[in-house]
Amino acid sequence: MVTPIDPTAAAFLLTENRSMPMHVGGLQLFEKPEGAGRNYGRELYESMRDVDEIAPLFLRRPHRSLTTAGQLVWVEDDEFDIEHHVRHNALPKPGRIRELLDLCGRIHGTRLAWERPLWEAYIIEGLRDSRVALYTKVHHALVDGVSAMRLVQSTLTPDPDLRDMPPPWDARTRRDRPPREPDDSGFGEISTQAMRTALGITAEAAGMPGALIKTLSRSVRNETSSVSLYAPRTIFNQKITSSRRFAAQDWPIERLRAISSATGTTINDVVLAMCGGAVRRYLLELDALPDTPLVAMVPVGLKAKESHIASTEGGNAVGSVMCRLGTDFVDPLDRLLDISASMNAGKEALAGMTSAQIMAMSALGQAPAIIAPILRVSGLVRPPYNLIISNVPGPRSTQYWNGAKLVGHYPLSIPINGMALNITCISYDGNLGFGLTGCRRTLPHLQRLLVHLDDEVKALEKAAGA
Repeated sequence: MVTPIDPTAAAFLLTENRSMPMHVGGLQLFEKPEGAGRNYGRELYESMRDVDEIAPLFLRRPHRSLTTAGQLVWVEDDEFDIEHHVRHNALPKPGRIRELLDLCGRIHGTRLAWERPLWEAYIIEGLRDSRVALYTKVHHALVDGVSAMRLVQSTLTPDPDLRDMPPPWDARTRRDRPPREPDDSGFGEISTQAMRTALGITAEAAGMPGALIKTLSRSVRNETSSVSLYAPRTIFNQKITSSRRFAAQDWPIERLRAISSATGTTINDVVLAMCGGAVRRYLLELDALPDTPLVAMVPVGLKAKESHIASTEGGNAVGSVMCRLGTDFVDPLDRLLDISASMNAGKEALAGMTSAQIMAMSALGQAPAIIAPILRVSGLVRPPYNLIISNVPGPRSTQYWNGAKLVGHYPLSIPINGMALNITCISYDGNLGFGLTGCRRTLPHLQRLLVHLDDEVKALEKAAGA
């Protein structure tokens, strides 16, 4: 069966190159169920491999030829080999989390071949605490980051005794799962979906010229909006290689909530302040901190009924805000308050627009990050922003996969030329898991950012009296 590939998905395929794989990933850590034997990892792998019927999404591969007039289409892989996609790995001794993250970083830097469906899954054992890990990656042309997480979550259940949970690629995977629990810790419910939808919006949307003038006017005055004109050049904003480094850790949401309550800010603001302070410390160590504050692209969700900001559309509006990270402030509380003011100003700017205008302005702000790598001018022009900080809300309650308890959930994302660092978070069971994906060569000692993030939490707690 031949299916056309939409323009956005085709763009993800065509802009991909050896140094810039365009897939998203996820790392999950599981505790073995009670009574699991020594061969549990092998049995888990075999249960994922021995699937009778593969879901159609996982059989698709890209194709173009004279018969398709050179256009990219999806075709079904008639030589599908499950053992190529589902793999079994073990860590070298001593089997620390460090070895696990290093392995995931190396796998994440490898492109998915067009000759096969664009996904892979790895059962990884050998951790010295006997936990088992699952790393998955899916091409961005097939699903976006949020959809990829939801596919993985579709296999989870709050019932520790349920044993009939097939993997996402099994055609039996339940489609009648309960809706995903809402979460109040995320920046927005959609990260890349805003970009995908915005690319299809035309200028006939009502009020678009006015929204454009408003957005650009704020940008020229260096006020927060969907477009940034004042992001400094940093070591993050240069050409990258295909080699990846991955760092991950989580923090209790209650610690972040205590800081937000004590300072009158949001949990989102606290997370951004953690990142801003950590990036400041990291760049100071490398003697590479610019005088002007770094700018992060932050996906946001504007809940009209929960905020006191009027929205012409009602319901939920999604878009992106270019937030100043306060890296020019020494005091962590000053940084947090400046970030909070920047985010509030950005939300207010978006709240006066329709959903179509919000998504179009967000796409405008992100366009230079997409176009610069295509034109090979990354690092030669001022970056539209310095890094991406996004969030994918996850389950609030403890989840299980065929009796195995999920104890860690971390996303891996896509660095691109001119944007060597991507920080993505996912909330789960009272914790907020940070996944830092960066170019191994461009950003030395990336794992130091985890130490700095923890230092920033402590500094914010002390400054806020939380």
